[in-house]
Amino acid sequence: MADAAPWLLVGLGNPGPKYAHNRHNVGFMAVDRWLDRHGTPGADGWREKFHGEFSSVSTRFGRCVVLKPQTFMNVSGKSVGAACSFYRVPPSRVIVLHDELDFDVGRVAIKKGGGHGGHNGLRDIVSVLSSKDFVRVRMGIGRPPRGNMDVSAWVLKDFSADEAADLADLVDRAHEAATAVMTHGVAAAMNEINQTSSKEPKPAAESQSSD
Repeated sequence: MADAAPWLLVGLGNPGPKYAHNRHNVGFMAVDRWLDRHGTPGADGWREKFHGEFSSVSTRFGRCVVLKPQTFMNVSGKSVGAACSFYRVPPSRVIVLHDELDFDVGRVAIKKGGGHGGHNGLRDIVSVLSSKDFVRVRMGIGRPPRGNMDVSAWVLKDFSADEAADLADLVDRAHEAATAVMTHGVAAAMNEINQTSSKEPKPAAESQSSD
């Protein structure tokens, strides 16, 4: 509909070059890819507002505001809440792309609602929006080798050279997942994306607790 609220596509991560290639920053990588594929030629690209970087683009499936919070992960809700308020976006039209410890590197799945699973970025968004009713695109980063390091250090670690192909596929599939939600709806997108992996997520043993 012409008067429908835009989609708000949020990639989670930490700002600055120090964190750019961290596992925790796959959300940033995925929205960069999405904007590369769907951005309007000649558009201004990223601009600063809403305690973050954003770009607003028109697509064949409606307007989409793409957002990278620059608040650090644990207070991502400050940026998401500001953008939702300005554009009057309901939680049901928010899509958050984030790292998922309980998936192997490369696995992507869509989920609507539910808890934060110990992910502090999601925790803060739920708190600020006072709602769990947003869509999540879960991007697998794997868990650290047993006894090797704690979760906080792991999510702030770069992907290895051996994981480069899996990372490229992860970012591409997350882009496809977000686009499928916008074009086909959540249920159809889940059927399309989630069935490509037969593995079930492992039960959470530790929280994602870094900045």
